[in-house]
Amino acid sequence: MTQIRPLAQPVNRRPGELGVHSLDRFNFSVPDVELARKFYSSFGLEVREERNALHIYTHGHPHRWGSVVEGPKKKLQFISFAAFEDDLPRFRERLDALRIGRIDPPPGVESNGIWFRDPNGTPIEIRVAEKSSPNEKSSHESISSPPGVQGAPACSTKPFVRPRRLAHMLVFTRDIPQTIKFYSEALGLRLSDRSGDMIAFMHGIHGSDHHMIAFVKAEGPGLHHLSWDVPSVNQIGLGAMQMADKGYVAGWGLGRHVLGSNYFHYVRDPWGSYAEYSSDIDYIPVDHDWRSGDHPPEDSFYVWGPTPPADFAINHEVAA
Repeated sequence: MTQIRPLAQPVNRRPGELGVHSLDRFNFSVPDVELARKFYSSFGLEVREERNALHIYTHGHPHRWGSVVEGPKKKLQFISFAAFEDDLPRFRERLDALRIGRIDPPPGVESNGIWFRDPNGTPIEIRVAEKSSPNEKSSHESISSPPGVQGAPACSTKPFVRPRRLAHMLVFTRDIPQTIKFYSEALGLRLSDRSGDMIAFMHGIHGSDHHMIAFVKAEGPGLHHLSWDVPSVNQIGLGAMQMADKGYVAGWGLGRHVLGSNYFHYVRDPWGSYAEYSSDIDYIPVDHDWRSGDHPPEDSFYVWGPTPPADFAINHEVAA
């Protein structure tokens, strides 16, 4: 077990309430990590190999957002959330009160936190770490050139898109109501919005985007997509072309979501899940109580954009 180190005073914190403050990291396995290296490097992420794993960073940001390890098939291995140091004993008490059993960390994973399983059997960690969830709404650029000046760059000089941070992840679950209840009670997340028993979006109480994690109904657990924040719709378009130039043409976009409001383009990865370029998502401040809604399907997916692929919501981890 690693030593818990004191952290700097957080910028955002809802006084007196217990909840994780960040989605700290993801971990999943794939049969060929070299394919993962190529895909995520092309996407604009920094991929570093350490201890037989590929660790995912964003350019200029010290946080490790997740890891990809080699395994027999694509499989979500665990999800880690971060909490303030003085809240960790309170989380232990809460888990005890909920009669949630503990498990050991996965082999080779260093941890200062608490491990348990969610209702789908996915290992979950609550660990002590600095807040990586944003403390304010991320900036969004909409820059136009003045009259007489060309606005678009030449194709030969267009910039390489590099996402700023992990925005959220969407995972599959067997039971939406049960999952909402578990993540609310055990981790202190709050429901932002839902559409019946098909999809739900949850945010952190200490200031976070409209959702740091979302859940969609399927026959079993798995990873649907990882969403990465970029500063503009133009960067989304450039990212889509950046990936297409590398041969990654399957996906969905450009469009705009209803719940969360973010602009998007999804690129399909080699295992049937997606990486999303996302911009201008709604933000829920630490002192704001978001009024969650239960929305009909036509008001819960996208405002505009192309028709999504027929297999967009298929959980290939179960199908495999």
